[in-house]
Amino acid sequence: MNFDFSPFFKKYEALLVVVDATFDRIKKEYPNAVTCTPKCADCCHAVFDVPLVEALYLNQQFNLRFQGKEREQILEKANRADRKAFQIKKKAVMDREAGKMETEILVEMAAERIRCPLLNKEDTCDLYDFRPTTCRLYGLPTAIGGVSHICGRSGFYEGKIYPTINMDVIHRKLFELSEEIARAIRTRYPKLHEMLVPLSMALLTDYNEEYLGVFAKEPKEKA
Repeated sequence: MNFDFSPFFKKYEALLVVVDATFDRIKKEYPNAVTCTPKCADCCHAVFDVPLVEALYLNQQFNLRFQGKEREQILEKANRADRKAFQIKKKAVMDREAGKMETEILVEMAAERIRCPLLNKEDTCDLYDFRPTTCRLYGLPTAIGGVSHICGRSGFYEGKIYPTINMDVIHRKLFELSEEIARAIRTRYPKLHEMLVPLSMALLTDYNEEYLGVFAKEPKEKA
């Protein structure tokens, strides 16, 4: 797509600086509890979606850095991951229609495992410097919609009080950036900024004018 997303990406990267600083601060305060180490890769099997701004950012960085056979191999992994994510979400929808409580469904989804297509054979991330906010904060106590989560491999324990990251605040900032993008490109899809997709789909998608619903320029009237 012939559109300059860099102003929005700069705002997103500024948010990443804050996110990384938060992680580093809590790790310094609780060195025995934050047990993240290279090649741990537990967070690289979590099921989560990314908003529009992160999807576009990941897509751009991926396209800039990978070509040829290596690119095709990652896209094949993304295809496999996306098919599994679709099945998990399909089951969640069916369970909700059958009357299962949303909290129970979310707990079940949190227990699902999908290997991230960017996780290589050495169990390191092929786009580590550009990873989403969820990846950057994994390993710290977090809360979404008032429901807390603690990494099972960390040294944090249920029932104790720790600094907890309110992911709803971060998600709101990401949606605000996504909405800015949607307005700037003049999309015809009013809910584009609410879009959430698996990381695998962010890599696979061609974010062209048609996909983003960009209005074509109106032809000039003949004199």
